[in-house]
Amino acid sequence: MKLITVNLILLSAATLLVGCSSMAPLEIDLMPAPDVYDAEGFNPLSDASPIADLPYAGILYATDREPAGPGELERFYRNAVGNYLRLGAAKIELGQKGMTWEEARRISLLKNRTEKYPVKVTDVVEYGPLDLSAIPFVDPFTLGEDPREPARRFADSVNAKLAVSKQKHVYVYVHGYKVTFENPILVATELWHYLGYDGVFIAYAWPSTPSKWAYLKDTETAAGYARNLRIFLDYLADETDAEQIHVVGYSAGTRLVARAFEQLALIHYDSTPDEIHAQQRIGNLIFVGSDMDRGIFGAYLADGLLEIPRHMSLYVSETDKALSFSQFLTRRERLGQMWQETPLHVSDLLNEREADFSLINVTGTAGSDQGNGHGYFRTSPWASSDILMTLMYGLGPSERGLVQADESNVWTFPPDYIERLRESLAEANPGLQETN
Repeated sequence: MKLITVNLILLSAATLLVGCSSMAPLEIDLMPAPDVYDAEGFNPLSDASPIADLPYAGILYATDREPAGPGELERFYRNAVGNYLRLGAAKIELGQKGMTWEEARRISLLKNRTEKYPVKVTDVVEYGPLDLSAIPFVDPFTLGEDPREPARRFADSVNAKLAVSKQKHVYVYVHGYKVTFENPILVATELWHYLGYDGVFIAYAWPSTPSKWAYLKDTETAAGYARNLRIFLDYLADETDAEQIHVVGYSAGTRLVARAFEQLALIHYDSTPDEIHAQQRIGNLIFVGSDMDRGIFGAYLADGLLEIPRHMSLYVSETDKALSFSQFLTRRERLGQMWQETPLHVSDLLNEREADFSLINVTGTAGSDQGNGHGYFRTSPWASSDILMTLMYGLGPSERGLVQADESNVWTFPPDYIERLRESLAEANPGLQETN
């Protein structure tokens, strides 16, 4: 009887946590257009097809998954941990077959889209292992005759795109639980689409498992393989021309990101924030639907996590059913859940570190409770507007039109948020409407 109960609980958990998973192995339908954009005014997409101009004809990725072999179920990479962090470029296809860029551009910005806009992974080109990620137990001969070649090639690809970008920024997306290799490629692509393909977007694909029984395994993996992400961020700072590196972590992937940042904080414990920022060049750290223990995050804060990025934004929700069930399973409150009543010590922290840390409540925004309410960064056009404009312009919460409704120092979305955001963007970039 107990076994049946446990199985039912795990099955329910898999159902509620499915918000982290991909819609299909190789394809998703493009997320709704952020409300800040419209076809006539604020439009990030140029008339010329930006995909055709990418020096690597797709989107870059880093993964510590094991490569798939001939005859295996997975097409590119297995859902298992590999020996290295591997670098490469994924080929992507946007829109229906035969669709022109002008058609794709128009459809992707529609508010009530009836036509499908699929985003597909068609192929990958692996550059090879990042030599810096090798561990002592791995035979060094497997790195090849020139172990540095993949790192040089990847850095060259990043720098080639940065050279033709308005902003010399790199964006790294780290996915959640229960997805295949292709999922972070697809989600990173659609986020990059609404950044107008400026800068460089990198999908970081850690070895999660696309199984409804994989929650415990995936959360352990996310916590245990932070070293590779830390090494990758160091590599980007040391070997590319990125002026700022932004990291977006989602769901269980925030465990991996938070631990990597704690490791960076411990390494730089005797450096000043200015020295850290100059060396690491981390701009925004954004957590969405964070499925990690609130107490563990507090420990990372004590170790200096907030000294690594210039600013951290933590998005929370009261209607995230996946996190509610995760709390039920773990008996620990999740970081991405909104406090029923913000404790005084948390308000004090938010007030003391206002320049470094923002807590943003998406509850009540349109689309934020769609499905199980866990994927609101894709389903809520207000949440996506706020996240993308943070990445694109680096504006603070008040500059983006958010407000603090009470003494809790938690930022919320007012009814006229989009109008306020557009006004702020017009002030930040007076030529914005003229450039489209």
